[in-house]
Amino acid sequence: MATNRTFTMIKPDAVRNGHIGGILSMITDAGYKIVSLKLTQLTVTDAQAFYAVHSERPFYGELVEFMSGGPIVAAILEKENAVEDFRKLIGATNPADAAEGTIRKKYATSMGENAVHGSDSDENAAIEGAFHFAGREQF
Repeated sequence: MATNRTFTMIKPDAVRNGHIGGILSMITDAGYKIVSLKLTQLTVTDAQAFYAVHSERPFYGELVEFMSGGPIVAAILEKENAVEDFRKLIGATNPADAAEGTIRKKYATSMGENAVHGSDSDENAAIEGAFHFAGREQF
């Protein structure tokens, strides 16, 4: 069942490169309402837990190191058909393959430093949002 909420993180590379404002503008210009937002930093333990689904993959250690290596911006977004539409807005994981006008085409520098995370399903959006925001932080 489709919901109207999704979760995103602006990753350490995009934060470090000063793209928070530009990315948030693209998100709101696409019709999303930001319902929860925070600047935070994942610990190694946090990153391991968040990306546990990838723990058997060869890139897991690098991913954990990267995601715990600097501040991130976590957000819950609201819009009709939020997850599917947001996946289109962020673009392909590899920015070289991302469509023009997508966040990753504009702000990502590589597959590893691809600027943003977006939930891939309604179920994961709820899980990931709850990971980053306590109930009282979700509006």
